Amino acid sequence: MAYVGRKEWDLNILFKSDDDSSIEKERKIIKNKADEFVTKWKSREDYLEDPEILKEALDEYEELIRNYGTSGNAGYYFHLRRYIDQMSSELKAKGQKVDEAAKEIQNSLQFFILRLAKIPESEQKKFLEEERLKNYRHFLEKVFREAKHHLSEAEEKIVNLLSTNSYDKWVDMLSSFLSKEEPEVKVGEKREKKSFEELQGLMEDQNKEIRDSAAKAFNEILSKHQDTAEAEINAILSYKKIMDDMRKLARPDSSRHLDDDIESEVVDEVVRQVAKNFNIARRFYMLKAQLLGVSKIKYYERNVSYGSINKEYSYEDAVAIVRKVLNNLDREFSSIFDKFRKEGSIDVFPKKGKKSGAWCIHNLIGQPTYILLNYTGRLNDVRTLAHEVGHGINNELMRKVRNSLDFGTPKSTAEVASTFIEDFVLDELMKEADDELKLSIYMFKLNQDISTIFRQISFYRFEQELHALFREKGYLSKEEIGSIFVKNLKEYMGETIDFTEGSENWWLYVPHFRDFFYVYSYASGLLISKSLQNKVRKDPQFIEKVKEFLSAGLSDSPKNIFAKLGIDIMSNNFWEVGLKEVESLLKETESLARKLGKIK
Repeated sequence: MAYVGRKEWDLNILFKSDDDSSIEKERKIIKNKADEFVTKWKSREDYLEDPEILKEALDEYEELIRNYGTSGNAGYYFHLRRYIDQMSSELKAKGQKVDEAAKEIQNSLQFFILRLAKIPESEQKKFLEEERLKNYRHFLEKVFREAKHHLSEAEEKIVNLLSTNSYDKWVDMLSSFLSKEEPEVKVGEKREKKSFEELQGLMEDQNKEIRDSAAKAFNEILSKHQDTAEAEINAILSYKKIMDDMRKLARPDSSRHLDDDIESEVVDEVVRQVAKNFNIARRFYMLKAQLLGVSKIKYYERNVSYGSINKEYSYEDAVAIVRKVLNNLDREFSSIFDKFRKEGSIDVFPKKGKKSGAWCIHNLIGQPTYILLNYTGRLNDVRTLAHEVGHGINNELMRKVRNSLDFGTPKSTAEVASTFIEDFVLDELMKEADDELKLSIYMFKLNQDISTIFRQISFYRFEQELHALFREKGYLSKEEIGSIFVKNLKEYMGETIDFTEGSENWWLYVPHFRDFFYVYSYASGLLISKSLQNKVRKDPQFIEKVKEFLSAGLSDSPKNIFAKLGIDIMSNNFWEVGLKEVESLLKETESLARKLGKIK
């Protein structure tokens, strides 16, 4: 059995306590460092003309971001504390003070990027081709490309100061309300209190009485908060529209594509190709209904597992499985996982007040990666552990070779590392499976592929329609939002899914709808990772190329990074290959089900 390590976060490496004097001490250090940079460069223009001087300025800016950022360790510390205790008003108050100080520092530094962006187009080539600036080349390319969407320095300051109250507080409020819910539900012969996150797991239970009880409680929570959610979503839709108008962005999703360093045409093609193949998802749900012996599957039951896959996996089991897979792929992968567990980088189990879902979180290049789980012992939790550890490995490989300005992944490729790892975990579980278990695992894998590719593109189309309708009408009722939510889901799920009462409210708890147009990256990430998986299966040495990608960070555009691996994401045919692989697995599963006499 693999060493499990700590099961809760150790945040002491960031901050020893919530002591106000320690927070103020660090704030002063960061402010002094920022002030030194501002004093030296704000009144100068020579770095906008001379590449050698610009390198000096960029080196100092990179060092400032590397070591301090705008909020240092305190900002990261309180951000993480709020993930595991969303109900503490004291944490919110301290975090708010840190955030306000960070905004002040951010505002003082933003002149640098805004002025770089104003270097005339006729002069930009000189800087991009300068050998001494090669480590900052793509950073400068992005700055120059985004220039036309920048506001004045004074306007950008106002936007920074108001964004917390105009956006963040709305989203945090709703998330906090949901995290406080702890209804009693029927589990076996007794009723137990369960968190909002645990309810989602119980709705996948093979015991119909348990999942019906969980769904009833879940829908009651959503119904209770739907008026608040209506106000929240309209507030942040309004904020988004105002920002887009001010920045002269052509489409509601333009800012996402710009930020993700990807062409809108590529995303449009992903959406088009997936939507064109929605029939794959519909066929899957028809097969699932047949295997479950029902004519319709209730919406909240869509993830109920088929067969013996519902066995429980202890966290110790999950660690052993994931570590074995990582070690088989590359020993550095398993070493990074060992480090996470030893240093208390993974918070494992659900509890009241803890943020729902699963996340991999990083901040400054010199700060540790942290992973948040809500582990309940399902196979999906094993997959989720692999998924989030994939993100973590991505972070650790980047920090070895990148500067702080290239530390990070664009959303367009952020999900490649995570989905790449999780499929190999399922492969491991199938090695000793008989046909019955293999059918169960095939169905589980298909369920994940359908949810990651087709569901997320359906979500993306929902967001497109949501923003378009809001901009036409100015305000949307919860009934209107629910209607377009269900309509878009029906397009990929088909007639087999029964959208029972309450399904129209399930947009309410999806955090990605608040992180606008993020969801396409799940589909693009999985389709890209399928390509990488196939190459590794054919040639295990290709893992070195995969590590090159995972180390690349923001040093080049996704298009160029993948081109170096022999992958053309601009090709229309590229996305069809991954979709055909899903369809091929579906056909194989249907064939196996017939062989076993499960379907006709």
